[in-house]
Order: sequence, then C-alpha cells, then structure tokens
Amino acid sequence: MYPPSSPATVTSRTKKSTQTTKGLRFFSILTFSYSIGKTSAFQLVTSIPSNHLGGNHHNFHSSSFRNDRTEAALSQLVQKWPFLYRSRGGSRDSNEGIDSKLSMSTTEEEIRRDTTPTIPSPETKQEKHPPILSSSGKSITTTSSHQFLKSEPDNREYRSITLKSNNLEVLLCSDPQTDVEAGAVHVRAGHFNDPPHRAGLAHFHEHMLFLGTEKYPEENSYESFLNTNGGSTNAYTDMEDTNYYFSVAPLDHDEEEEEEDLNHNGGTSGALSGALDRFAQFFVSPLFREDAVERELRAIDSEHSNSLGNDAWRGYQLLKSESDVNHPFHKFGCGNYDTLSGNYIKSDTAPREDLVQFWKDNYHASNIKLCVLGRASLDELQATVEETFSNVPSQRTDETTTTTASPPSSSSSSSDKMFQTENSNYNQIPPFGPAQLGLIRHVVPVKDNRSLKFQFATPPTSDPLVASTMPQRSISHLLGHESPGSLHYLLNNHPDGALINGLSSGTGVDGSDFSLFSLALSLTPLGVQRREDVINLCWQWIALIRSTIESQQPSSPTALGNDDASMDYMDVYNMEKMANQPTMEEYHEELKHLSQIGFRFRENGDPTDFCSNAAELLFECEPWELLAGKSIKANYNATVVKAFMERFTPENTLITINAQDFKADGAPADETAISLDHMPWKKEQWYGAEYRQMRIPDTVMENWANPPKIDGRLKLPALNQFIPTDFTLRCEDDIIDAATKQQNNTDSIQESQANELANAPPELILQKRGLRLWQKTDSTFKVPKMTMNVAITSPELYKSPRAMTLARLFQKVLYDDLNSYVYDAGMAGCSYRIVAAPSGFRIVISGYNDKLPILADVLLNRITTLISEMQQDTDPNSEEHTILLQKFNKATVNLLRETKNYRLDSPVEVAMYNSRILMEEKAWHVHNYIDEMEGSDALLEPLTMKECGNLVQSAFSGRVKVQALCIGNIDKEGALDLATVLETHIFKTHRPLGQDETPKFRSLKLPTDSEAKQIYGKDYTSRSIPTVVEEVAYSPAEENHAVEITMQTGCDYTLGYEGVAIMELLGHLAYPSAYNRLRTKEQLGYIVSSYVKTTVGGGRGLSIEVQSNTKLPHELEERCEAWLASFRTELEEMSEEDLTKEAAAVVAQFLERNMKLSHEANRVWTEIQLTELLGEEDKQPVFDRLKRIAAVLTIKDADHDQEPMVDGRMTAAELKQKLLDFFDKYLDASSSERRAMSSRIYGQKAKDKYEENIGKPGIFSKYEHIRHLKQFLGSYPLAPYWK
Repeated sequence: MYPPSSPATVTSRTKKSTQTTKGLRFFSILTFSYSIGKTSAFQLVTSIPSNHLGGNHHNFHSSSFRNDRTEAALSQLVQKWPFLYRSRGGSRDSNEGIDSKLSMSTTEEEIRRDTTPTIPSPETKQEKHPPILSSSGKSITTTSSHQFLKSEPDNREYRSITLKSNNLEVLLCSDPQTDVEAGAVHVRAGHFNDPPHRAGLAHFHEHMLFLGTEKYPEENSYESFLNTNGGSTNAYTDMEDTNYYFSVAPLDHDEEEEEEDLNHNGGTSGALSGALDRFAQFFVSPLFREDAVERELRAIDSEHSNSLGNDAWRGYQLLKSESDVNHPFHKFGCGNYDTLSGNYIKSDTAPREDLVQFWKDNYHASNIKLCVLGRASLDELQATVEETFSNVPSQRTDETTTTTASPPSSSSSSSDKMFQTENSNYNQIPPFGPAQLGLIRHVVPVKDNRSLKFQFATPPTSDPLVASTMPQRSISHLLGHESPGSLHYLLNNHPDGALINGLSSGTGVDGSDFSLFSLALSLTPLGVQRREDVINLCWQWIALIRSTIESQQPSSPTALGNDDASMDYMDVYNMEKMANQPTMEEYHEELKHLSQIGFRFRENGDPTDFCSNAAELLFECEPWELLAGKSIKANYNATVVKAFMERFTPENTLITINAQDFKADGAPADETAISLDHMPWKKEQWYGAEYRQMRIPDTVMENWANPPKIDGRLKLPALNQFIPTDFTLRCEDDIIDAATKQQNNTDSIQESQANELANAPPELILQKRGLRLWQKTDSTFKVPKMTMNVAITSPELYKSPRAMTLARLFQKVLYDDLNSYVYDAGMAGCSYRIVAAPSGFRIVISGYNDKLPILADVLLNRITTLISEMQQDTDPNSEEHTILLQKFNKATVNLLRETKNYRLDSPVEVAMYNSRILMEEKAWHVHNYIDEMEGSDALLEPLTMKECGNLVQSAFSGRVKVQALCIGNIDKEGALDLATVLETHIFKTHRPLGQDETPKFRSLKLPTDSEAKQIYGKDYTSRSIPTVVEEVAYSPAEENHAVEITMQTGCDYTLGYEGVAIMELLGHLAYPSAYNRLRTKEQLGYIVSSYVKTTVGGGRGLSIEVQSNTKLPHELEERCEAWLASFRTELEEMSEEDLTKEAAAVVAQFLERNMKLSHEANRVWTEIQLTELLGEEDKQPVFDRLKRIAAVLTIKDADHDQEPMVDGRMTAAELKQKLLDFFDKYLDASSSERRAMSSRIYGQKAKDKYEENIGKPGIFSKYEHIRHLKQFLGSYPLAPYWK
C-alpha cells in the first residue's frame, strides 16, 4: 500500500550479495507485542509503492519477524514476506554467524591484519563440545563466557550448557542492560517431515502448539501472559526446521509477583521465568485440543487463500512442484483445508492423531536447541532453564515412533566425492537432477513484473568444505557486481535502452543436502524483448569469471579430474586484461576482510532476533563461534572455487522468465532459438501459477557453455577503495578534553563526563538562513560509524500529482546514475538514500565515518550536476543526452508499473489506503499519478527531463528550510564540515521558507451520526458507522474480502499527553482481545488486528481490520462491532492489579533503551522531524517526549499515598475510569461523539453486492465521491500535544 517508508520514497543502497531462504516459511501470526507510535506527521499515504507488496505503518500491536520491534503491520507479515531470507545481508548460512543473521543491511566488513581479533584455533575445537568446564546438579557447562568470540561493542556474557536430564543444548546470554528479554527454540523438523497423506502437517502442528498445554490449558494463556508483560511471540515453519520465539519486557512489579506453579530463581525476572515455563510446555505436554483442530484447519486454509495471488508464493511452489517427486522439497508445505482434513488423500488416521504422532517423532530434546537472553546473571538464567526445560522428553526409541523424512546417510558417499553432504539425505535423490535441469520456463505473474532467473544446482552451504572455504561468496560478489564493465553495467547501459532494472546473485534456496544458486535479473520491457541477448551476455559473464578462476589454478593435479575441460575460454579471453586484474584469492581475502570489520564493530541487536537465530545456529556450529560464524576465517581454496564454478553450466541450470508479455494481446511471435511458443501452457496445482517450459536445445547449450566470443567491454572489478582504515573514536577525545579543562581527578571526570555525554540529547550547533544543524558525538555504542540525516522542506513536491511524480522520477534517475560509482561504498559499509517525501526531499548518509565524507561529496555533487544536465537544452543526438534520456524513460516506465501494481495489493492493504484517502485532507489518489504517466493527458503534456530538473532545482534551492542531524562517531568540527559540503553543493542560493509557505498536512474529522444526517440527506439511515467507502478488488482472481473500521479519537493537540497515553494503552489491550475473539474463536480470517491508527497532522483513532474469504464486508463489520461491545465488558471487569501490569507493559516499551547507534539516530531524528512543519516557537524538539507519555501510565501506589508522588500520577482505579470514559466517548456504538468509518473491499465473486450499494447515502464507491465529501469535513488542529 502506501506506507510512510515505502521503497518508492525510501530507497536504500543495498549490495547485491548472497540472500538466501532455506525455503518458504509459514508464520503463525500469534504476535502480542505493542509498538509505541512514532510515526511522524508528514508520513503520508501518498508515497507510491515501489518494488514491494506494500503495507500500512500505523502503530501496531505486533512484532513482525526480525524487524527490531519497529511498527509493523501484523496483517502483512505473510503478505509482504512470503519467504523470509534466512540471512539478512552478506552471504547466508552459519558461516556468517549471528552477524549476518541480525542485520538486513549488515555489511561484510573486516579489520586490518594487525587488529584482527584472536580466533581460537580450529584444531582445538574438533570435538562436539569443548572439555567440560563445570557441572551443576542439573546441567553441564560446555562453553564458558570467555571462550566466545565476541565483537568489541558486545558486553553481554554467554554460556552454553547441556541439561543432564535430557541432553538439551542451551545457549544462555546475560545482558544486564537489556529492556527486552527473549527466548527461542529451534526444532530440526519442518514440512519435509510431513507424511504423504497430510500435506502441511508441520505448519498445522506449529499453529496448534499455541492453543493450550496440560499445565496451562487455556488457549490464550501463553499469549495473554506475554501481552501483559509487554511481549510478543511468533513462529515459522521451514523446509527442515521450525522456529518458535518470544519476548517480554521486565517490569517493575515482577519482583513482587509470585507464580503458583513456578519457583522463581534469584534475579530472573518474573516475566522471563513465567514465559519460559509456559513456553517449555509446548515441548512437554501440548493438548492438541480436538475442539481447536477444526478451527485451526480453517486458519491454515485462510492463510493459504491469502497467498494465492502472491507471485513470490506462486513462484516458489512452482519450483517445488516441478522438482523430483521423490525428494521432500516437492511437497506442498503450507497445506490447506483439503490436504489437512483428509479430503485430498484419505487416511486411516484423524488429523489429531497425526499431530500427536508428529510431536512424538520430532519434538524431543535431541532434536531441539534453546536460546535464552535475560537481565539476570548466567547462573540465575541457568537455574531457570533447568527448572523449566528439564522435563522436555529425551529422544524416543519406542516402537510408535515413525519417520517421514530420511535422515542423512553420508556413509554411502564415495570417499573421493568432494562435497560429502550433497544429495546425501532422502535416499540420495537430488531434488534437481538431469530431468529438472537444462530447462527454460516461462511464467505469467499476477503483477506486472518482469524477471529472469538462473538457478544452478549447487552443494549445500552447510557442507564442511563449502562452510570452511565459502567459494560461493566470491563468485556471488563477481556475478552481482555493478561497477563499470560488469554484467549489470552493460545491461543497464545498453545503447538501445536499459535491458534490466537490477541484478542480484547468491544462494537462493538452501537445504541440508542441496542448494540452488541464483542469478536474478529484473527486466525492462525491452529486456524481455531482447531476452536472448540478455541470456547470451550472462553466459559470457559466467565464462569470463570461469576463465579467471581456471587461469589461477595451481599446477599440481587436483581431485577435480580434468583441469583442461574449459580451456577453450583462454582462446577468446584477452590475457592483457588479467595483468592488472585482481586474483580470485584477492577478491576472497577482501570479502573476508570486510567480514572481519563488520564483526569487530557489530552492535547488539534485537534480543528476539538474536535468540531465534542463535537457536538455529546451535545446530550448525560450535557455541564459541556462533556469534561470528566462519566467514571471518574462511580460507581460500582454488580447487574448491573451481569445482563450485563448474556447476555454472547450461546443463545444470533452470532458467525462469516471468512476464505478463507472454500472454498479452497482440504479443509478437518468438522466433528465437529459445522460443516456447509451441509449448502448451500449464497450471501449478496449489497456487495456480501459469507456465510453460521446454528442454534447452543442444545447440543452444553448446553456444552458452562455450560462447564464440566474450564482449570486450566486460571486465571484472578492481579492489574496493572504500574499505575503512581509521577506526578512531571521537568520543574518547571529547572526554579527555573535558578532563583536561577540569584539571583534577581524571578518572572521575572521565566517568561522569562519559555518562553525561551518553544521556545528553543532540545539540543545536548551527542555525542560519533556514538551516538548523544538530550534532551528537556517540559515547554509548562506541563504534566508528555515523549517520547524517537531512530534511529539505519545500512546498514544491506535493503541490500537484505531477510535481510528486517528477520528484520520484528524479530519485530513480539519481540512483540509476550513481549506482555503478558508489557500489563499492555500499559493499564497504557506507550507504545513502534520497527520498521524495510529500514535504520535501530527505537525504540519509550512514556508515563508517572514515569514508563517509567521500560518499557525501560524491552524492551531493552529483545531485547538483544531474539537475543541471536535466535542465540544459543539450544536443538531443549527443551521447550524454541519449544516456540520460534513457534513464529518465526507464524510470518513468518503472514508476508507472509500480504504481499500477498497487491495485493488486491485498484487499486489507487497499482498504487501509482508502481509509487514509478519506481522512487526510490533501492526499493524491493513485489514479492521479497514473494519469500523469499514461493516458490522453500524458500524451498531450508528457513528462520531460527539463521539467523534472526545474522542479527539483526549486525544491533544493528555492524557498526551503533545512534540518540536519549528525550523530555517531563525529565531533562538532566534522559535522560543521559536512554542513559546509551540503551548502556548497546544494543550498548556495536557497531562500528561507516562511511559515505561511510551509506545507501543511491535516487530518479531517469523520462525521458523527448527527452530522452525517446533515451531509447525506434525508434518505440517510442512522447507523453506528455513518461513512462507508467501498471498492471491488482489482484482480479477477481475488477471492478475499476485507474491512477496516476506524473510530477517530481526536488528534495530538486535543488528546494531550494523557489522551495519547490512554490511546496507546487501549490499543495495547485491544489487539489480543480482537485476535482471540475474531481470529482464534470465530475464524473470520487469517488476518485480524486492532491497532492505534495515526494519520497526518496528528490524527488518531482505533482501527479494526479483518481479511476473510468466507465473510462479506458487512458481515465482518457486524462481528467487529460485537467484539467491540465485549471488549468494553472486558475493560470493566479487569482488576486494578491486571490493569497496572498492562500499563506497566506499555511503559516498558515506551522506555525501551536504544540497542544500537542506528536506533538512537532514528529516535532523535524522529523528534526533530516532528517539529518540521511547526512555527519557530515550536521548533525545539522534545527529546523526552516518550518518557512524558510513559509517566502518565506509571501507576501511583494507593497504599503509599503519604510518599511524594510525581504530579499527575494516577491510581489504577483512576486510570481504569479514564479508560472507560475514553471508550464510551469515542468508541461506543451509541455515543453521539463517535466518528467512525468503514473501508470495504469485495472479492470479485461478490461484485454484485458492491453494485447493490452504489448510490446509497453514506456509501462512497468512487474517488470523485470521496473528494466531494471531503469539502464538508472539518480538520483537526496541527498544534503539537507537547506544547
């Protein structure tokens, strides 16, 4: 949809290195955390989605998977990320350790040789466990804290233990500074273990574990406890694994809390020990309640239905369905009602029987790993784990145990086999053998996306030889590089126009016995037409890399056999190019060096992410190396690299081309050698992907395997010049300077000064001519990194849909233009992004401060010159003009495609978008943007480069005001130097923007029932939801309906601190209640949520959203209203003790400390940006705003009234009454002040129901009707609530 940070408006520079999924992960949406509202006022619905599926960014009571607890829409978790990469940046797998798993954009960096961390010798770590260090009564310590290889900023303590009762391996992590505690269990069993007659059983089993255990039989006991303690939970099912994880926030009342069923241990918080006790019962005594089976079968079916139109799911299942039927990768892992209920394949056993058997077979201590992170000491955490997990059963050997997926069987492998684990499992049957490879496939996507993907069968990354040498890393690095002379560069700068939009490479699917290495290209329309040329050039690029590898092979014989098999390449390869070209070993060492820098300065991340990933890694590496992985010490092996590269052949690849062009009306005949016009179209069984395929002709294979020539413009990249070398910390200089000035006890001065610097907000160090610069030298995280944020406020960008479109086009052209020149900077940990936001341009530059000024200078200088080049009336036949015009035209085509694809987003996302269109005063509709790029008006007045340059020039150098922040490893002098660079390149001629000229974005007031009677006329019938917006899903195949009900509660100014706090508490309580009633019990649909919704200008309200394939929108509204009435009863019946705990959970999340430098940067920048559109009298950011909101919910102890209390602090009884009064005023269906609307989306099969409502009073079916209504609506004031 139109999130405030959609890729169209926030485009980060991420390197194209290895990104991997072990497989499609099915998520159990059981998330009960609450993310406090931090959405800034200008974050509009107007940002057109780019290359993702969209979504809302309201305040949400969920913690979407691996997102550092930021606001995330629970309803989008499966929609947006149908398969989540097992690794986040860098090469995937255990070789990268926690370092790569915890950061989406973590750079593979490395330190210089003289400062490389001491790495324990591998020879000393041969046994499964190091020598026993200590033993308690219930467990054995296998790795102590000092043995762990840690990064410099990491002040946590670690310990691995094995429980004596069941041999369960556990990783403990003690972090006294954490505000979030977490735990996770990883099970080595996934949908590969599904029995043939019950497809989706592992996924179904994962859902069922949450629905009660013998010790805690209530279905929502676990989730309710977590929610009360400010926590969250979720799980995913993978190919061969299932992962369960949770988080809690330690609360002040924990020390007084007593658990009847659990003996608390020392300093372990009640929140963590209580959660672990409930969590452990999943693996001790789950109930698998018969009365819950049918309901959860419906939930699985709804989950499957939600993904039927998702191209990522469709493509992935097609890959599985066309794999070898005898390998478990072929299975349908999600499952649906028919496969799980027995309707698809009849069975002698009932679903519950199979659930119990699956649990017995796979859920035992020898098949799971546990990770726990908490504030308590290691000893205290160990005691808690011993108490809670000692009863997990050991491995069962009884005769009832069954096996549905064959275990590894490497004993049959020949001794001369290089990759010993490849095809060693599942009866040594590869999922992709000769019958499944050497094919070319056409697929028709749902959305207008075009892509080309090569998938090569390769050994698993966990193979010992691959893990220790990482050949895929350097190969992926070269294939995906974007420097001048690369494959990307030539395809993107083709003389006739760009053939690709982007390119990436790396291990894509990874199992225990196989992997698929992918080279993926996003094609332009011209690229689809010239696909044969694109493919040919890809094979030339592969040949060039192979010839480089072979030319550097050792002369001695190797285990590879025929070393001369590919020497024909040397006849066509220009040897002179190799003279100054880096060797493969140099590329390998550079990447290794980058990994080491990245690990050395890796900051601690989200505890939940850490536990989830660490539990998995316990299966793959020794505990002592888990934090770093093996990438920091992987040695180059020329023989292994050559053997890996030999897999890149036409016979060993599957080529898939996705394009709607294949079935478009009037599509031209394909007369190439790889034409599939004669092949019949098929439909994949489970998701319905339409495809055709054929075997690649032998003559074509020969030409691809041995290209007649290699394009002379292709050349491998030089070594990276952006790798940082200066890691000096500026904060140490500041502390020493302060101590010198005091001229007394240096130690005490340093300590006090360090604390003062760490807790201080940024300082305003420059204020002139509309420019305000804030700066803070980091002294908390102490990493040699910094971030510079710049906001250029201008009324130019959002004055019309045309202006916003031109601004976005400039953003795209700039990225395309700079890409090849700053690619190395991204690889080396420096990144930038430029955002065309409604209130002006945003620039963010971040990374290692050593090289950041260079990147800043390049970026800012190119912005200036690009504007100038666009404005100039240059010779239209000149090469420079032609290239720039091609980039502009390419950007226009892509932006149009991305904008039009919005219409195919999920129904619930479209519903949320339509709500914002009505409630926000100035919000251009998606159709407005489309009309600027195609149609009759676009033909009469096409978008031009000159117009684009003029618009951007005025947005940068016209009437503007600028706010900037430099934070991290940078002092005042360095910040002022960057400000000078900023002024020199961009703001030399700018004029300060007056307050009256500052763009203003307001939220409109929905009409109450009485106001609706006046607006809608005499035919309007009084109802609790006066205003309804309706639309039919755009996709002909969409079967789901959706509804979002929003009840406005006012705005920031009218609510004040107290109202905002009560609103947040209400949202915190609403989500689990709505989920339990509407999703778990009533099974209305898989996507159910209730959350605090914020709109521009500080508007707030409570929203309820449901997506369903069984209930029509008006039926969903009825059920939501019924839940709302029951929720009022729940609030009234809630005890003061429970309310105190719930309020404390919200307070804990408000006061959650920053975990890393980027978190602090984002938080303080948000506070600065909240003042962007305000007058001068309100320009001072309130950096303690969240603390002030938290103070409202900090309950006064009624038993200690004689003690001094903070002014305004309420008792639990007072807070409860205010909560009920708030509900009755704004949310109650009978309230005269209720301002409510419903946004409905109908599936295609219910189009007749939609048409029946057209023209009814208060129901709006067209955008022009919504636009007409908005002129009757008043707006909320823009004044901030903190004044």
